[in-house]
Amino acid sequence: MMRLFNRQVWLNFLALLPGTGLTILTIAVAFLRFYDEQDFSILELVARPKVWSNRLTVAALLVALVNFGVEWNRRNREQTARLKQSNAELKKSNEELKKSNEELKQENLRLAELESKIDGLFYKYGISSTRANEPEQR
Repeated sequence: MMRLFNRQVWLNFLALLPGTGLTILTIAVAFLRFYDEQDFSILELVARPKVWSNRLTVAALLVALVNFGVEWNRRNREQTARLKQSNAELKKSNEELKKSNEELKQENLRLAELESKIDGLFYKYGISSTRANEPEQR
């Protein structure tokens, strides 16, 4: 069952608010700056549109700073998640390489042991391990 109060859902919702608020404030500032009571009768309700426009401009600047912080945080979280995933992949690859390296060491030891046994048998039976076509070094 999906929970209504899931933390991530609320964080995603709250992350949308600064950008949306900035858009609404910008529209309100433009509305108060460029129109007057003759254009829209609803502006008669606002006592001093220019003062309110200035206040909304300051609010929009503050919201823009908040939006910048939210985006900065989101990108840092995304980068941290990517780095953690990359680090996990590197650790897995490193473990595989260690395992492969250990297997190669074991194989090298086995081959060295076999080579030692072969050299011992050659010596025991007086067989020269030099090639017949190559002249012996003196």
